Amino acid sequence: MIIVMRSGTSGENVQAVVNRVNELGFRAHLSAGEERTIIGVIGDERALDESVFRRMEGVEKVVRILKPFKLAGRDFHPHDTIVPINGVSIGENRVVIMAGPCSVENREQLLETAWAVKEAGATILRGGAFKPRTSPYSFQGLGEEALELLAEAKAETGLAVVTEAMSPAQVPLVAEVADIVQIGARNMQNYSLLHAAGEMGKPVLLKRGMMSTIEELLMAAEYILSHGNYRVMLCERGIRTFETATRNTLDLSAVPVLKQLSHLPVIVDPSHATGNWEWVPPLSIAAVASGADGLLIEVHPHPDKALSDGTQSLRPDRFAELVTKARFVAEAIGREI
Repeated sequence: MIIVMRSGTSGENVQAVVNRVNELGFRAHLSAGEERTIIGVIGDERALDESVFRRMEGVEKVVRILKPFKLAGRDFHPHDTIVPINGVSIGENRVVIMAGPCSVENREQLLETAWAVKEAGATILRGGAFKPRTSPYSFQGLGEEALELLAEAKAETGLAVVTEAMSPAQVPLVAEVADIVQIGARNMQNYSLLHAAGEMGKPVLLKRGMMSTIEELLMAAEYILSHGNYRVMLCERGIRTFETATRNTLDLSAVPVLKQLSHLPVIVDPSHATGNWEWVPPLSIAAVASGADGLLIEVHPHPDKALSDGTQSLRPDRFAELVTKARFVAEAIGREI
């Protein structure tokens, strides 16, 4: 339920409505626009009588929201959320490039990649420190050592950093280094982790689970938003279908759907979707054309020697070519890279 206050209504009237919402056992969320203030009623309001608020001073109208994702939806947050990261605003006109290795392997590999992606146009360095893998025998990441290397790369290149936290206990540790805490596809419904990310308050990149619907993704975001952390970005990285030609099926239709349903920025990860570096450039370009606010791309100086996901990683020269082509598409639709 949302309560729309009349234009010019006093702060006392707004506070009176907020107090009434709290008295009834719900939570109030304020969205103050230039002309009106909108108060969201958070909780199961199905049995709530709308007239309780309609009679109050300063209330213009009361509207019920049927969608379960109230905080992530546009009903009482109609304007796009902008997430500022290291001088770049994600969710505005610029399509932001996040790039780097799947896993941090050593200092030389990380710094070589970081400088290369920065030169090509990336503004955010991605690199896995803790790597959840399907096989327990695969490389699991360097852990805290990788975080130290990411901090060094950040200091040397000036790039912001995005890396994944896998458990609530890891969130503070990752947040010390990362400008963006990533919640991976396998952890999209790890509710304890979502709560911890919300409480930490750092920007969050939330990846869609490989078998999750769009509504389930938005409901996962709702957990983070419920703690007052609105610096959340949604990431489409491919879902599991009957098709076996690609690693996953990249659901590019999710981009315009999410942009319509939600105010949160949408990022596309074509690397994990395809599993093959040759298909990453065309799908990156398609993602830009579909309205994505950013790309998350795996880059490795020597993909044939990569300890994880080498087959889907671009060499730096190929990544630079991709950015050039994507820039033309962005300009054609009135955006920039």
